[in-house]
Formats: sequence, C-alpha cells, structure tokens
Amino acid sequence: MNQLRFGLATPTTLWGLDWLARQQQLQDIAAAGFDQVFLADHVSFRNGSGADGFVEAASLAQLHPSLAVMISIYLLPLRHPLPVARQIASMARTAPGRFIFGIGIGGEDPHELEVCGVDPKMRGRRANESLSIIKGLLAGDTVSFKGAQFQVDKARIRPTPALPVPMIVGGRSDAALARTAQFGDGWIGVWCSVKRFQQAIGIIADRAQEAGRADVQWLHGYQPWVGVDAKRPERAEAAVKTGMEGFYKIPFENFARYTPSGTPQQVAEQLAPYYEAGCRMFNIKVCAEHPEEEIALGAEVVTCLKGMVSAPPDR
Repeated sequence: MNQLRFGLATPTTLWGLDWLARQQQLQDIAAAGFDQVFLADHVSFRNGSGADGFVEAASLAQLHPSLAVMISIYLLPLRHPLPVARQIASMARTAPGRFIFGIGIGGEDPHELEVCGVDPKMRGRRANESLSIIKGLLAGDTVSFKGAQFQVDKARIRPTPALPVPMIVGGRSDAALARTAQFGDGWIGVWCSVKRFQQAIGIIADRAQEAGRADVQWLHGYQPWVGVDAKRPERAEAAVKTGMEGFYKIPFENFARYTPSGTPQQVAEQLAPYYEAGCRMFNIKVCAEHPEEEIALGAEVVTCLKGMVSAPPDR
C-alpha cells in the first residue's frame, strides 16, 4: 500500500439515504477517484455524539465490492484488546484486503474517557498494551500478557486474517510517533504544518530503526478538514468553519491555519507540500455549502492534486 491513496470522509448525507441510494453514493465515490472511505469513532463525544467505528465500517464495506474502508481514528483505550482483535479479524474476513485500522487515544474530550471508566492519563499506556496484545493475536500467537492495564492468559483469535490489516497510528505527540515506530504500518497526521509532518516521519524512521523495524513499508497520511466551493473561496471557508465548530464545539480559529479552503485548485495547492514531505495518503473531510456537492468537489480536489504530483517512489 505504498502508492498514493485518497480517502473521502463518509458523506454527510449517507446514513439518511435508503439502501440502494447508499450503494449509489459509494459507487459515486469510487468513480470519483477515491480509494477508500473513512469514518470516525466516538462513544460519547462532547454532547454525547458518536458512532461505533466497526459497525459503520462493516456497513460501508458491504455497500461496494472494491472500495476500501478505514476507521480513522478508533479510540482504542476505551476498549479491551481481545474483542477489538476479534473485530479486526472479522473485518478482514468479510472485506479481505479492504480494511485499514486507524488507531488513536483521543483526549480532546477527557469526559468521554471518564464515562467509559478510563483514566484519561492512562490512555497512552492502555493503547500500547492493547497493540502488543492485538498484534500477537492477529499473527496467530497464543498470547499471555500481564501489564498495568490489561492481563490476558493464553488468549487466541481464530481464524487470523488471510491478508494483513494495515494499522495506521494517529496523534500529534512524540508519544504517538513512538507508538507508530513500535507498532504501526504508518502514521496519519492532523492539524500540523508541513515542517512538522516531515519531522514526524523522520522521527518515526529513526525510532523504528532502533526497534528493529527498518523494513516496514510505511504508509504515512494526512487527514485535514477542507472547505471547498467551485467559485467562491469565502463560502468554502464558511462551510468548513460551520462544520468544525459544530463537531468540536470550539472556535474555528484554533484550527484555521491547518484547514485548507477555497476552490478545488486552491485546496490542492495547500495540500501538495505534504506530498513532497512524504504523505502518501490523503484523507479529506470535505465541507461544502451544499452537502450533496461534497463528493464532486472532493473529486475535483483529487484531480487537481494528482496533476501537481508525480508518481510516488517506493518508500
């Protein structure tokens, strides 16, 4: 999976459609040049909002025969690793070669962790212990593990995936980069500068070398919200401002400098430097004045961006 990939966030309108219309929307996404759809995972975010990442991923995978599906990002510290490993194995069986597992630890809303019985200060440690257990189970091992957060004895998952499931780690901290180097197949950045993106993948490479993982075929990505309007940049910014403030419940100014907006060409121009910095997967959450235009406008961004970059070398 070392070629340039494009993902589109689940369209705003999708789950309000009937089954046949959902299938058609996924067909439209594939025809528009996207390799995957991606979705978030939350249990009870801010005002109680959320959706179960695995349930939605399983539903999306059955709506199209070839489009990949990525959970980006799954809040791993909220769950026990054994059922998560089972869910990954089930996705690998029902959508072989089409499931990408994005992992994060959350933290934007500490109360979400607290209501799940998780100490927010322990979320990084829980994720690391979980990944140790999950990777062993998916490799077919019988796993016994005694950690500060999780203990399992002679745990197994059968059948194991016939094809490997890429695990992409999210997070902006150095701890997230260390987690990627130790466990991941790639890192996905969000709300970071091009300079930080390039630094991050360099840190990952160095840490992976130290961990004896220098041979990983990395898939590093960037996942921005973008505002797009075919003709009026000011409407594009207004759309993404409304979308982000509605979801995160904090002022748009906190995100503005990392949030491309404008015409499709302008958005692509703002994203292209991340490709030069090593990004090989763009997951874009498109916000538009008219939600029914998200797919078409996202497709225009992809077309423009593809025209700006050459074929990616193997990394």
